[in-house]
Amino acid sequence: STYGDRLHPQDDFRARLADVVQSTAERGGTVVIPSFAVGRTQELLYLFRELLEQGKMNSLPIHVDSPMGIDVTDIYMRHKEEHDLETQAVTSRGDKPFSPPEVHFDRSRAQSIALNQARFPMIIISASGMATGGRVVHHLERCLPDHRNTVLFVGFQGAGTRGQAILSGAESVKMHGREVRIRAHIERMENLSAHADYGEILGWLGQFKKPPGKTFLVHGEPKAAEALKSKVTHKLGWNVSVPQYLERVAL
Repeated sequence: STYGDRLHPQDDFRARLADVVQSTAERGGTVVIPSFAVGRTQELLYLFRELLEQGKMNSLPIHVDSPMGIDVTDIYMRHKEEHDLETQAVTSRGDKPFSPPEVHFDRSRAQSIALNQARFPMIIISASGMATGGRVVHHLERCLPDHRNTVLFVGFQGAGTRGQAILSGAESVKMHGREVRIRAHIERMENLSAHADYGEILGWLGQFKKPPGKTFLVHGEPKAAEALKSKVTHKLGWNVSVPQYLERVAL
């Protein structure tokens, strides 16, 4: 029920992604993307390669600063039998679907630290996705106070996370024991979320030949879960529950 109370935007997210990068580069800034290491990082690399190949974005250094994200990208590259038809077509013509031009995989700590010394436009993709820890915190600490930079959130930001605080319009956020001012541009793209919105969920549930005895809504904030409960109850007539913490259910 993560997106139980909303629909994903239907805008051209590829064009918007390119625009965010281009406008930041024109200001002389860096785009920092807090990203989940599994799935989201690889999707971003695929999109950047597409945009560059199609001439919709100027080439910039792209740094993947996440050891787990790099390991997972290697797995994606090795197991071509798991690729969808579109990705197989890219591979069959000799291209690497997750290796856009000027991509750098910064595995070592020294490589990560060196990025903080750079003073030219670039893209940094780094974990964790909600900015609760990991290497991305160091990049945010450096980039948030500078109005030339952009922080782009491409995944759900849970309540109480540093990412949610930044998105909510906070003037500062605490990092490594000190308050860091937020002057950078803050952008959000929900189109890349791996979670279905309520329209997609209702479409899936509507295909069931008969309803389950009971349906439990999980993985969402209370407001989103209650909104989805209402929609499923009224549109499908199902018996729906939002479980409470430590609630026990006999099946």
